[in-house]
Amino acid sequence: MVEKIYVTYNDVHKLCQEAAPKLLETVKPQLMIAIGGGGYVPARILRSFLKQPGSPNIPIQAIGLSLYESLPTSDDQVVEEPGTKVTRTQWLDLSALGEMGNLVGKRVLIVDEVDDTRTTLEYAVKELEKDVELAREKFGGDKTEFSIFVLHNKDKEKKGVLPTEMHTSGRYHAARTVGDVWICYPWEATDIDEHDRLGAEQKAAGNLNQQYATQQ
Repeated sequence: MVEKIYVTYNDVHKLCQEAAPKLLETVKPQLMIAIGGGGYVPARILRSFLKQPGSPNIPIQAIGLSLYESLPTSDDQVVEEPGTKVTRTQWLDLSALGEMGNLVGKRVLIVDEVDDTRTTLEYAVKELEKDVELAREKFGGDKTEFSIFVLHNKDKEKKGVLPTEMHTSGRYHAARTVGDVWICYPWEATDIDEHDRLGAEQKAAGNLNQQYATQQ
């Protein structure tokens, strides 16, 4: 039986609110790139808490990457397990961005819901860095600084690798680190009332993996 924890919209909202001051202090993002579909909701909530008085909202771009595949379990449930290859389903919207050169020299925050095997995040960082570096060679300008925010980092061996300086310079942020469990997010729920009920039951029982969940 796969161990699951249920995260509610209120949980997501509060994690983003909690993380925003540190992101403003260390990252100061000028653009967010949400990895779909799990990064969409956190990015939108973050934007509200990252907005500074007298400044416009931080633009949000979206990219679509798929790594998970649905697999049946012995008890006839269907769960998603990490696949082996990242599939690019959507990339930056240049009609809104203008051109890739507009990312050159910017502070960009990549947002996703979970750092599981790290394969998707590795792909996103490498591909975005490659595209922006090509634009920088064409247009000139300073190097673009990419950072990462996830709601949850799973404490497990990672298959993907992120740039060392992303960790050492404080550009990797996880609101919580949890064990290697299956995290059920509210936007995946087919019955949101049941999802919230299960989440409330877990909180009441102190069973939200909180025994070893840590704040980054």
